Amino acid sequence: MSHRTVIAPFALMAALAMPLAAGAAELLTVTGPAGVQTYDLPALEAFEPVTFETSTIWTSGTASFEGVPLKALLDAASIEEGSVQATAINDYAIDIPVAEITDSYPIVAYRMNDEVMSTRDKGPLWVIYPFDSEPSLQTEVNYSRSIWQLDRIALKE
Repeated sequence: MSHRTVIAPFALMAALAMPLAAGAAELLTVTGPAGVQTYDLPALEAFEPVTFETSTIWTSGTASFEGVPLKALLDAASIEEGSVQATAINDYAIDIPVAEITDSYPIVAYRMNDEVMSTRDKGPLWVIYPFDSEPSLQTEVNYSRSIWQLDRIALKE
Protein backbone atom coordinates (compact mmCIF):
# COMPACT_ATOMS: atom_id res chain seq x y z
CA MET A 1 0.00 0.00 0.00
CA SER A 2 1.42 3.38 -0.93
CA HIS A 3 1.39 6.42 1.30
CA ARG A 4 -1.01 8.07 -1.10
CA THR A 5 -3.75 5.48 -0.47
CA VAL A 6 -3.34 5.84 3.29
CA ILE A 7 -3.34 9.63 3.30
CA ALA A 8 -6.22 10.10 0.85
CA PRO A 9 -8.96 8.70 3.15
CA PHE A 10 -7.77 10.91 6.01
CA ALA A 11 -7.65 13.95 3.73
CA LEU A 12 -11.18 13.20 2.53
CA MET A 13 -12.48 12.83 6.10
CA ALA A 14 -10.85 16.12 7.10
CA ALA A 15 -12.33 17.90 4.09
CA LEU A 16 -15.81 16.59 4.85
CA ALA A 17 -15.54 17.70 8.48
CA MET A 18 -14.35 21.22 7.65
CA PRO A 19 -17.68 22.91 6.78
CA LEU A 20 -19.15 22.04 10.17
CA ALA A 21 -15.92 22.84 12.01
CA ALA A 22 -15.64 26.21 10.25
CA GLY A 23 -19.24 27.11 11.09
CA ALA A 24 -21.32 26.68 14.19
CA ALA A 25 -20.73 23.87 16.66
CA GLU A 26 -22.39 20.51 16.15
CA LEU A 27 -25.37 20.24 18.48
CA LEU A 28 -27.13 17.05 17.46
CA THR A 29 -26.39 13.73 15.80
CA VAL A 30 -29.27 11.61 14.46
CA THR A 31 -28.46 8.05 13.39
CA GLY A 32 -30.88 5.99 11.34
CA PRO A 33 -31.21 4.02 8.10
CA ALA A 34 -30.11 7.10 6.11
CA GLY A 35 -26.84 7.16 8.04
CA VAL A 36 -25.55 9.74 10.48
CA GLN A 37 -27.01 13.24 10.23
CA THR A 38 -25.29 16.05 12.13
CA TYR A 39 -26.88 19.40 12.88
CA ASP A 40 -25.58 22.73 14.05
CA LEU A 41 -27.96 25.55 14.99
CA PRO A 42 -28.32 26.97 11.44
CA ALA A 43 -29.12 23.47 10.12
CA LEU A 44 -31.83 23.02 12.77
CA GLU A 45 -33.21 26.49 12.03
CA ALA A 46 -33.48 25.51 8.34
CA PHE A 47 -36.35 23.16 9.22
CA GLU A 48 -39.85 24.63 9.45
CA PRO A 49 -39.93 25.85 13.06
CA VAL A 50 -42.67 25.13 15.57
CA THR A 51 -43.29 27.58 18.39
CA PHE A 52 -45.61 27.16 21.36
CA GLU A 53 -46.04 28.38 24.90
CA THR A 54 -46.36 25.96 27.76
CA SER A 55 -45.60 25.57 31.40
CA THR A 56 -43.40 22.71 32.54
CA ILE A 57 -42.61 21.09 35.85
CA TRP A 58 -39.04 22.43 35.52
CA THR A 59 -39.71 26.10 34.78
CA SER A 60 -41.53 28.96 36.51
CA GLY A 61 -44.70 30.01 34.76
CA THR A 62 -45.22 29.73 31.03
CA ALA A 63 -42.32 29.72 28.60
CA SER A 64 -42.17 30.04 24.83
CA PHE A 65 -40.30 27.28 23.00
CA GLU A 66 -39.10 27.23 19.40
CA GLY A 67 -37.64 24.23 17.65
CA VAL A 68 -37.89 21.59 15.00
CA PRO A 69 -40.45 18.79 15.22
CA LEU A 70 -38.74 15.58 16.29
CA LYS A 71 -40.63 13.83 13.49
CA ALA A 72 -38.92 16.03 10.87
CA LEU A 73 -35.51 14.97 12.17
CA LEU A 74 -36.53 11.31 12.16
CA ASP A 75 -37.91 11.65 8.62
CA ALA A 76 -34.56 13.11 7.48
CA ALA A 77 -32.84 10.04 8.95
CA SER A 78 -35.42 7.65 7.36
CA ILE A 79 -36.61 6.51 10.80
CA GLU A 80 -40.21 5.37 10.35
CA GLU A 81 -40.86 2.76 13.02
CA GLY A 82 -39.57 1.20 16.19
CA SER A 83 -38.13 3.35 18.96
CA VAL A 84 -35.46 5.98 19.14
CA GLN A 85 -33.09 6.50 22.00
CA ALA A 86 -32.60 10.16 22.89
CA THR A 87 -29.41 10.78 24.84
CA ALA A 88 -28.19 13.86 26.71
CA ILE A 89 -24.72 15.29 27.14
CA ASN A 90 -24.46 13.49 30.52
CA ASP A 91 -25.49 10.16 28.89
CA TYR A 92 -29.01 10.18 30.40
CA ALA A 93 -31.06 8.29 27.81
CA ILE A 94 -34.73 7.66 27.22
CA ASP A 95 -36.58 5.62 24.60
CA ILE A 96 -39.42 7.17 22.60
CA PRO A 97 -41.64 4.99 20.38
CA VAL A 98 -41.77 6.46 16.87
CA ALA A 99 -45.53 5.75 16.75
CA GLU A 100 -46.03 8.28 19.59
CA ILE A 101 -44.25 11.11 17.76
CA THR A 102 -46.58 13.40 15.80
CA ASP A 103 -45.92 16.00 13.11
CA SER A 104 -46.35 18.71 15.78
CA TYR A 105 -44.79 17.30 18.94
CA PRO A 106 -42.53 16.79 20.63
CA ILE A 107 -40.15 19.40 19.31
CA VAL A 108 -36.41 19.63 19.74
CA ALA A 109 -36.34 23.15 21.13
CA TYR A 110 -33.34 25.37 20.54
CA ARG A 111 -34.88 28.58 21.92
CA MET A 112 -36.75 29.31 25.12
CA ASN A 113 -38.33 32.75 25.49
CA ASP A 114 -36.65 33.84 22.23
CA GLU A 115 -33.16 33.05 23.57
CA VAL A 116 -30.82 30.26 22.48
CA MET A 117 -30.57 27.96 25.49
CA SER A 118 -27.27 27.51 27.28
CA THR A 119 -26.20 24.23 28.82
CA ARG A 120 -26.96 25.73 32.24
CA ASP A 121 -30.53 26.44 31.09
CA LYS A 122 -31.32 22.92 29.88
CA GLY A 123 -29.89 23.60 26.44
CA PRO A 124 -28.67 23.74 23.93
CA LEU A 125 -31.47 21.34 22.90
CA TRP A 126 -34.51 20.20 24.84
CA VAL A 127 -37.21 17.71 23.79
CA ILE A 128 -40.41 19.42 24.87
CA TYR A 129 -44.14 18.81 24.56
CA PRO A 130 -46.98 21.40 24.49
CA PHE A 131 -48.19 20.32 27.93
CA ASP A 132 -50.71 23.15 28.38
CA SER A 133 -52.47 22.84 25.02
CA GLU A 134 -52.59 19.04 25.21
CA PRO A 135 -53.34 18.10 28.85
CA SER A 136 -53.23 14.40 27.90
CA LEU A 137 -49.47 14.90 27.49
CA GLN A 138 -49.08 15.71 31.19
CA THR A 139 -47.91 12.23 32.15
CA GLU A 140 -44.85 10.88 33.92
CA VAL A 141 -43.90 9.08 30.71
CA ASN A 142 -43.86 12.29 28.68
CA TYR A 143 -42.11 14.20 31.45
CA SER A 144 -39.38 11.54 31.38
CA ARG A 145 -39.13 11.91 27.59
CA SER A 146 -38.58 15.67 27.90
CA ILE A 147 -34.85 15.24 27.86
CA TRP A 148 -32.74 18.39 28.07
CA GLN A 149 -29.13 18.84 26.96
CA LEU A 150 -30.00 16.47 24.11
CA ASP A 151 -27.06 15.73 21.84
CA ARG A 152 -27.90 12.50 20.02
CA ILE A 153 -30.79 10.43 18.75
CA ALA A 154 -30.48 6.93 17.35
CA LEU A 155 -32.82 4.26 16.07
CA LYS A 156 -32.93 1.63 18.78
CA GLU A 157 -31.99 -1.80 17.50
